[in-house]
Amino acid sequence: MPPTIPDKQWAQVIEKKGGPPVYKQIPVPKPGPDEVLVNIKYTGVCHTDLHAMNGDWPLPLKMPLVGGHEGAGVVVAKGELAKGIEVGDHAGIKWLNGSCLSCEFCKTADEPLCAEQQLSGYTVDGTFQQYAIGKAAHVSKLPEEVPLDAVAPILCAGITVYKGLKESGARPGQTVAIVGAGGGLGSLAQQYAKAMGLRVLAIDGGDEKRAMCEKLGAETFIDFTKTKDIVADVKAATPGGLGAHAVLLLAVSEKPFQQACDYVRSRGSIVAIGMPANAFVKAPVFETVVKMINIKGSYVGNRQDGVEAVDFFARGLIHAPFKVAPLEDLPKIFELMQQGKIAGRYVLEIPQ
Repeated sequence: MPPTIPDKQWAQVIEKKGGPPVYKQIPVPKPGPDEVLVNIKYTGVCHTDLHAMNGDWPLPLKMPLVGGHEGAGVVVAKGELAKGIEVGDHAGIKWLNGSCLSCEFCKTADEPLCAEQQLSGYTVDGTFQQYAIGKAAHVSKLPEEVPLDAVAPILCAGITVYKGLKESGARPGQTVAIVGAGGGLGSLAQQYAKAMGLRVLAIDGGDEKRAMCEKLGAETFIDFTKTKDIVADVKAATPGGLGAHAVLLLAVSEKPFQQACDYVRSRGSIVAIGMPANAFVKAPVFETVVKMINIKGSYVGNRQDGVEAVDFFARGLIHAPFKVAPLEDLPKIFELMQQGKIAGRYVLEIPQ
């Protein structure tokens, strides 16, 4: 028997730019020909969701909007053209909800660069609801033995940092400095880095984040709120005092993006992933040239990056630190996020 799908569902709806989210009942959407409907069981809360509520980025913002893009659940309906996934399969809905699959970028596995991309919880409704739509080609089929609460943060945070580490070009044995290491992205970046054979230098602020980073195996933790010279401290903690081979910038403020050139080593890579509102990456031309520094951005991963990131998790190499809260607590979690008081990730349990 096919699952029973209700006409109404509970959701957190942003009714105007700047919020707050409103917990209310809305209609359950119906999947199109190439789409699936996923009964969301758990969904992570990402800093991007806060940016979405505030309309911080120069992207078309759907309004009213159901946010969220780290949803894990079970497929309960599908369109006649939806291939590769079936009703009853466990599935994840990611930031990239859909793309055209026919442009140059889609054909060369750069689907996140597609001009027609659809973004969960930004340009289309996301996963802060009981039932969410995803393009069949882009949802992640999840192994049934994987716990849905624990895998939820992998669907954005995990894939994003895994892609960034690949883009950095850092090789096993080299040191990667992770700025914002104590947040949801950073806690996962540390683990993927270790699983890839990299040495981790964690940068963040506060004793709770220090304890978490040290527990995750960071060789060095630098508290930016206490250090008198972050450049000297980073260099001192790296082999030969030459600086980090790669820097992953996950910070939500602009200043760290300006500091990285001073402590990355020659021929090192600086990878910008965090996207503070109205921020700029600035680097001195002389040092960039003579040190042959590579500065680049890294967006979310493609479909294959998603498969690989989930596989690392399924093999037990990644353990995302998370706390579970009910869906109705989303406004409180946004407040904690704005105050910088969240270590790890919050995962919302969706009522059934």
